[in-house]
Amino acid sequence: MHEANPQRDGLSRRVVLAAGLTAGAALALGVGASSAVAGTGAAADWFAAPARSVRPRFRWWWPDGLVDPDEIAREIDQIADAGFGGVEVAAVHHSIKDKSVLDTAHHGWGSRPWRDGVEAALRRAVRRGLTVDLTLGPSWPVAVPGLTPDDDAAAKELAYGRAALAGGSTYQGPVPPPVHAAAAGVTRQQLLAVQAARVEPANSTRKETGLDPDSVQDLTATVTDSTLTWTAPEGGDWVLISYWVRGSGQQPESGPHSTPAAYAVDHFSPAGTTAVTSYWQDHLLTPSLRRLLRAVGGSFFEDSVELETDGLTWTLLLPDAFEKHTGRPLLPYLPALVLDNSNQVFAFEAQFTRQIRHDFWETVSGLFNRNHLTALRDWAHTLGMTLRSQPYGLQTDAIASAAILDMPEGESLGFKNLDDYRCLAGGRDMAGRTVLSCEAGAYNGSAYSTTWDRFLRTMGGAYAAGVNQTVVHGFSYATAPGVNWPGFAAFSPYNGTAGYGESWGPRQPTWRHVQDISGYLGRVHQVLQTGTAKADVAVFRQTGYTATGIGASWFTATGVPLGWTHQFLSGPLLDLPSATVSDGRLAPDGPAYKALFVEGDFFYGSTPTLAVEDARKILALAEAGLPVVLFGAFDQALTPGVPDQGETDRLRDILARLLTLPHVVRVTDKAAVGDALAGLGVSADVRHATASTLLNAHRVTADADFYYLCNGKHAETVKPPVAAIDHDVTLRRTHGGRTVPYLLDPWTGEAVRLARYTEDGADITLRVTLQPGQTTIVALGRPGLFGDRHGTSAHAEATDADAVQFTERGLTLRARTAGTWTTRLSRGRTATTRTPAVPAPITPARWELEVEDWYPGPDATRTEHVRRSVTLETLRPWSQIPELADSAGIGRYRTTVTLPADWTSSHGAELELGQVSDTFRVSVNGRRLPAADRLHPVVDLGPFLRRGENILEIEVATPLINRLRVAQPTVFGGVARQDHGLVGPVTLVPYVQAAVR
Repeated sequence: MHEANPQRDGLSRRVVLAAGLTAGAALALGVGASSAVAGTGAAADWFAAPARSVRPRFRWWWPDGLVDPDEIAREIDQIADAGFGGVEVAAVHHSIKDKSVLDTAHHGWGSRPWRDGVEAALRRAVRRGLTVDLTLGPSWPVAVPGLTPDDDAAAKELAYGRAALAGGSTYQGPVPPPVHAAAAGVTRQQLLAVQAARVEPANSTRKETGLDPDSVQDLTATVTDSTLTWTAPEGGDWVLISYWVRGSGQQPESGPHSTPAAYAVDHFSPAGTTAVTSYWQDHLLTPSLRRLLRAVGGSFFEDSVELETDGLTWTLLLPDAFEKHTGRPLLPYLPALVLDNSNQVFAFEAQFTRQIRHDFWETVSGLFNRNHLTALRDWAHTLGMTLRSQPYGLQTDAIASAAILDMPEGESLGFKNLDDYRCLAGGRDMAGRTVLSCEAGAYNGSAYSTTWDRFLRTMGGAYAAGVNQTVVHGFSYATAPGVNWPGFAAFSPYNGTAGYGESWGPRQPTWRHVQDISGYLGRVHQVLQTGTAKADVAVFRQTGYTATGIGASWFTATGVPLGWTHQFLSGPLLDLPSATVSDGRLAPDGPAYKALFVEGDFFYGSTPTLAVEDARKILALAEAGLPVVLFGAFDQALTPGVPDQGETDRLRDILARLLTLPHVVRVTDKAAVGDALAGLGVSADVRHATASTLLNAHRVTADADFYYLCNGKHAETVKPPVAAIDHDVTLRRTHGGRTVPYLLDPWTGEAVRLARYTEDGADITLRVTLQPGQTTIVALGRPGLFGDRHGTSAHAEATDADAVQFTERGLTLRARTAGTWTTRLSRGRTATTRTPAVPAPITPARWELEVEDWYPGPDATRTEHVRRSVTLETLRPWSQIPELADSAGIGRYRTTVTLPADWTSSHGAELELGQVSDTFRVSVNGRRLPAADRLHPVVDLGPFLRRGENILEIEVATPLINRLRVAQPTVFGGVARQDHGLVGPVTLVPYVQAAVR
């Protein structure tokens, strides 16, 4: 990067990148949940019954416009009845290979039937309180019907041609043509330039031909009638390089979707955006649709930026934009930029090449953020809509993009680990926005075999990394011509086999229990959209890419396992209004980072780089009191882009001043980062003495600190798998006055005051026990916040009983055996409590299993249910029960347990289910109990048991895969038979409770 030069014409690069971030930032304040928890009583309802606006949503796949408005209304009802909060209408039909059955001329995307379907969805959504999001075009990337690849508004590529030439020899003939032929539909290409360059073997890499940058000559003016004549200087080998601008010819995925066909737009020019908005204005936005969008429209949505070309992604604006951005012409640098099937072709000296590429992609990023995202966002606002987008896929600054968007979105399929989410979360929180969305639950080859526990394990860590809205992948429209049972599915079959994600809905047996899932997700979202997100440290990124899997050196590997939280910032975010320091905190009214951590640029060999502008901004932040840790040789830092004369010296002078400040530390050993932070007086809000897989997210309201805790891992692919954790955790409170901890159960919606913890100033230490993937939520708030009546009661600091809790009887301990128990109370007294004998654990010997077995019905959308009854002496998965080996559906397990005559109201029991797949519900003596934790299937039967006989029933729902293996063997036969059902071991573990006096 370069220092701003007042003699240059045009805007500085920082102004260009920051302009779109600042504009509209104030609009973010109204997005998301309330910033404070309601008062006594209402707070419990706020958590137990989350609003529709925070409930999970579905990506709703349509076969373009081949939909029936009545069916659309039914599916809105199904989604609403299941407890979800909205839908995203997306034209996706990869499973339909014969596209002629869709009849795009009459039922394509944007056609009258499509519009009728959208209006039917919106009208029903008004009645049901759902929101409806719409993709900006058919499938992805964003495309416009009727646009041709040759149009200025269409996506462009820079193709290259080459010819080798020995020194002293003459080339005479046509300008070297592109190495790749143009895509179908492209009829024009324009010669941008022809250059000659001397080959420099010292600059070559394994894949790139090295060139001497000083030898590059522009031969464009010598071209006559497409013919070139040029004699290479003596000495060495030379290469002629031609550059051709042409349409990429890219169409949206799995098309055609429309008649006329749609082509991807230029994502970097006003012309491309205008093509999108004009099509909506002129062809889609009827008066009734406009009214309905203002009533229940949510967001326009854009999927990840998957612009595909054999060459270099291009726009006609690039040469001028690059020169305005850097003060230098682009053309001499083109050899180091051209691509061949995503591979670099030529290179100069390594450092110079890195700097050129940085400048180029920073220019592209500015164009994308300004001309595409900012323009689309502002247009959406004119319609009462917001813009939700996945702003990654190219080498652009997605961190800066996230600050522009109303709702940035990541994805569980494409993101490699949690740091990919933390990049987007940094942009969201510095811009003062609320929501970070996630396209959730797409798994390759797992159609109709995905379990909700897999989904929950995936999302648990994502929530800790900043996600707080889930768009479930997905819900398929019921049917389409030629599909088989159980109906149309967007991605199955996929290349002849089981495809991506799931087609959730009534076609799935687990839909019977899906309200438990939607309730859990909604409560997590409710907490994570309330108040303000907090993070311990901001990690500065010189290059703001995401979806890369590249994390922060010490924090990702060492800090997070000790409780630290971090987010990523890129240069443009330092120009936002929030980038101020107060009391040593960066963005004090937002994430309130306690320190800024700067390390080498991972995307360019971990080189210690900083732009002069960024260095000056960091110096100003440090002078205002922000602690800063520099990791690496920043005393010898370089600029990330090509430096102007003297720019490197100016950078190092600024950093020398920075390093003289008392709260700025430079370390050269990664292991020293933790000590450096401690020396600066910086500590994490969540702390535990030993490293573990506990992840956390912290949000603060006017009433409470909320801590979301999850036993997860940095990436799903990391091995070994997560183990159970059981250790003390210290949480910091930010509120003054009396504060007590509450446990919020996202499965049941209950909020109860915790009975065992210790206090030390602003710190509260409690025991956290979580199974792999399991989550819990702790709130630190004033007594009585959630309507409890124990606000002034003493709590336990330690006990040798199994557990202690507040009940209607006050402080109460729980034990699984007879004994005398000692409890140390918070007011300095020690209590002794005796408990009587407790029955031994009971393992039921026999189960009666009634199965509702699902079979294909008379057509693709109807299912036959066959009843089966089995007596089990030993619990086994259905795949190992001969009568059920290929079954899928609903199973109801019943057994009877007998409790002794001395069973009293002080007794209770926990039902440990062991292995159970997939969803389940428990009933005792005919009474259904509240939803139970899918990832820790232990249910407290509490007061529902009685002396004598008790009937236990566990209802289990399975995925469809075992039935589909035999119903559609050509598609699903290659999937292994799966173990579903209640496998156990199931144990009833009695306990006794006694008041602590």
